Amino acid sequence: MTTESILMMAVAMVIIWGGLIVSIVALRARPERDDLPPGGVDDHRQDAGIIEHDT
Repeated sequence: MTTESILMMAVAMVIIWGGLIVSIVALRARPERDDLPPGGVDDHRQDAGIIEHDT
């Protein structure tokens, strides 16, 4: 491998692993969002079956 390819590999690894580490640290600092409004009323859509159409 040439020097340029090793350098580009190192830069790519720093970007990928650095982003992973930063995201883990950010999630540990604030695991849940506090700025969202409270949830709405549950309308039980998941309880309904699949819609079947006569074709």
